[in-house]
Amino acid sequence: MGVLTGKTVAILATDGFEQVELTEPMKQVKDAGAEVHIVSLESGQIQGMNHDEKGDKFSVDKTVDEVSADDYNGLILPGGVLNPDTLRTNKKAVQLVRDFFSQHKPVSAICHGPWLLVEADVLKDRTITSFPSIKTDVINAGAKWVDQEVVVDQGLTTSRDPNDLEAFCKKVIEELREGKHEKQTV
Repeated sequence: MGVLTGKTVAILATDGFEQVELTEPMKQVKDAGAEVHIVSLESGQIQGMNHDEKGDKFSVDKTVDEVSADDYNGLILPGGVLNPDTLRTNKKAVQLVRDFFSQHKPVSAICHGPWLLVEADVLKDRTITSFPSIKTDVINAGAKWVDQEVVVDQGLTTSRDPNDLEAFCKKVIEELREGKHEKQTV
């Protein structure tokens, strides 16, 4: 039995996600015993990217219309540029993210993934990291931005880019194992 046996985790993504930022956390969380669902805006498949080249397509398990934060123990937000930029324009996706914070559940975001956290207005007084190009957006949303491979702030785990995946995945699993954090809130 893994440390996450009995837990269910959502990975919220759409076309244009950085492939390894979805596949590696998904593999590690599954290996730790959790059930993982890829949640997206529409059913079917979503297109991964390997930087600026198309990667593989992945099957969507559930749509944002079919799920709620009540269904999951935690949320993972992969980066890529197009992925979070598209998700942050969808009211249901943004509300889903807010609901995880309202329920004090662990949320993890890597690279450009924190753009969705900016839109969900959940970064005030939080310390996070991200891909450097969205640093100003993160700061303008009220967060303290730091340049570290992984940052954990009361159940919110963030990393800068795929080079940080080893440290990111380790902390994602740790925070999911710990469960709810009272200060992880909107």
